[in-house]
Amino acid sequence: MSKQLIAGVDLGGTTTKLAFVNTKGEIFHKWEIITDNSNEGQNITKNIATAIEQKMAELAISKDTLIGIGMGAPGPVDYEKGVILNVVNLGWKDNFPLKESLEELTGLPALIENDANCAALGEMWNGAGHGAKDIVCVTLGTGVGGGVIANGNIVQGKNGAAGEIGHITAVPLGGSPCNCGKNGCLETVASATGIVRLALAELSKGEFKGQLAEVYGKDQQITAKDVFDAAKAGDELAIKVVDEVSFHLGLSLANIANTLSPEKIVIGGGVSKAGDVLLDRVKSNFKKFVFPAIKDSTEITLATLGNDAGVIGAAWLIANK
Repeated sequence: MSKQLIAGVDLGGTTTKLAFVNTKGEIFHKWEIITDNSNEGQNITKNIATAIEQKMAELAISKDTLIGIGMGAPGPVDYEKGVILNVVNLGWKDNFPLKESLEELTGLPALIENDANCAALGEMWNGAGHGAKDIVCVTLGTGVGGGVIANGNIVQGKNGAAGEIGHITAVPLGGSPCNCGKNGCLETVASATGIVRLALAELSKGEFKGQLAEVYGKDQQITAKDVFDAAKAGDELAIKVVDEVSFHLGLSLANIANTLSPEKIVIGGGVSKAGDVLLDRVKSNFKKFVFPAIKDSTEITLATLGNDAGVIGAAWLIANK
């Protein structure tokens, strides 16, 4: 076991992932707990502190082995104060003093970062972006998240709001409403939710027969996985949907690359599990729209760390300091 370990914490609305990570970015032990957002979230940091203390006792890890706590949290951050400005699904009131609360409860130094940024840092440190210093990470899940790393450091922007790739306007005219209040965001066409919406819109026309229509016909429901599975099998309707998703995603990534010229663009999240049926089409569209000088210098690849990216990136916050 490494002589020094870091507690990496990936705070989610339903579960909180925790890990002891060494200073090389390798997970020594990981586990998760339920996120208790009752009572205005007052138990969240208490439960995290207790979980870390109990796990240290279980694994016979001494207190002086742990050098700090890094946490990714789902919301904008005031980095100077270590305050979460607002989070809708954790019960906290605005401007919750997360850093101070963690440090008081654990007696350890703590650093806070946006959770999508932590995932990006994890992929840079020990994942698909390893060895690169200029990276864009895109997470395709229920929504679309992102993180931008320039010269090895996360681009935070004012109040940690940089890297909101999901809210690039991908459909400027006639786009669907987004949860952020805008219309036509990339999230509305490239998230799992958006992919299902596009597929249902096509199915409602009644013009197609095939695998996806059969799946939908059973219980009037489909998932993004159903769409990709059908596309892999050659289903015409599913291929049409995947082509539309890939167009918007490839165009958006090209515009990002034209601005930042990253060495790597890393695509993660549940939707990325579709693999080549999505990746190949995204790359093709990316090449159509990217500045020629950038086309050969930016590599698009799939994330490799999965659900571990957040805790590894959170640990990097401490290791980097």
